[in-house]
Amino acid sequence: MKFIADLHIHSKYARAVSPLMTLPELDRWADDKGILVMGTGDFTHPAWAADIKSQLEPAEPGLFKLKAQHKLKTIKNTFAQTRFLLSSEISLVYTRDGRGRRVHVLVYLPDIKSAEALSARLDKIGNIKSDGRPIIGLDTRELMKIVLDINPQAMVIPAHAWTPWFGILGSKSGFNSFEECFGDYTKYIHALETGLSSDPVMNWRVSALDRFALISNSDSHSLQRIGREANLFDTELSYNGIFNALKHNDPKEFLATIEYFPEEGMYHFDGHRDCGISYNPAETRKHRGICSSCGKPVTVGVLNRLEKLADRTEAELDVHEVKLGEVTGKGMKGRVPFVNLVTLDSIIGEALDIGNKSKGVKREYDAMINMFGSELDLLMNIPFADIKAQIAPQIAEAVRRMRERELSITPGYDGTYGVVKIFNPNEKKKIKNSQTSLFS
Repeated sequence: MKFIADLHIHSKYARAVSPLMTLPELDRWADDKGILVMGTGDFTHPAWAADIKSQLEPAEPGLFKLKAQHKLKTIKNTFAQTRFLLSSEISLVYTRDGRGRRVHVLVYLPDIKSAEALSARLDKIGNIKSDGRPIIGLDTRELMKIVLDINPQAMVIPAHAWTPWFGILGSKSGFNSFEECFGDYTKYIHALETGLSSDPVMNWRVSALDRFALISNSDSHSLQRIGREANLFDTELSYNGIFNALKHNDPKEFLATIEYFPEEGMYHFDGHRDCGISYNPAETRKHRGICSSCGKPVTVGVLNRLEKLADRTEAELDVHEVKLGEVTGKGMKGRVPFVNLVTLDSIIGEALDIGNKSKGVKREYDAMINMFGSELDLLMNIPFADIKAQIAPQIAEAVRRMRERELSITPGYDGTYGVVKIFNPNEKKKIKNSQTSLFS
């Protein structure tokens, strides 16, 4: 069965997360996005765990669905109703061999009993009540032992592997390899999350990562952002179906990932947000890693860090174009292909020259979902002729340009998102000042 899964989000109980991130809203928005399987996020938080127990019920083995009385949207097809998989992100901050270490990991479990057992163990070590993503002073190897002792079917996956502060391979993590971090438990790690600021091609440059499945998830803190990165599977709809697809990393079961353009991520380049300084790796070397404004070391981003650990150039990779629905992605022999997308609200906002959180964008977004079924289906699979025939010409043109990669991106750095531009300034002025379509 083909389906899309977003396996890393946060609940309303996590810091800097929208209070609307509730199970009923996630159920409704997942359907609008075109996502069948959602990670619950934050199952270690007592209040969120209570919501999970009271609002969800068992579906397929290891998966759950929202109880009928909590639904905000009626979906007649039983097999199209959102499934939830128990997930949580844990922040591990500790000292090993006299050095500070910091890593975020994703933990997945197939049943509530196991999730409760893990929460009880972590509650004795750190504070699991103050944040949906708890900060625990525990070595990654000790966490692996605890998790696998509770349930050998658990999945543990390093989160946003390249981000500076808490990615396992990030510039501030304290590690340069999985073996340094997980030791003998590395054999139980079958996947890594690439994060918003890197894509699979970048990761293919590191031969040490060849053995891992490369997954992509939204790490969303708001409803609008779920599905901005996701995974396409063709396997049994169950916890084990997903787990085995990742364990075997078989492109016949793990079909593709949906990606941001990596430049759009918050840590693609190096720099200092407070100083407004952004450097590509060559510029960082030229400045010897020092901010030209304040004289302090810059935050080393994903591209720079990856170049330090890579043992292949992109030119050495046999990367080729792959058709994924109506969109052209990238692939390599024996690897899971991927496609880069821009979210639909951003496309609409750019086309109408208004903020993507505005009421006008939401109105257009809802109308398009009613017409085409889901955001990801529209962006990836609906023939352009059908889109062009039914929506505003400038929005249709923006979708076409996104599909054809006719856009420019100012890369993100030091916690600042990159800026995607589909239209140039002169075109945007015409859009703003004209009641008729720029492209009619």
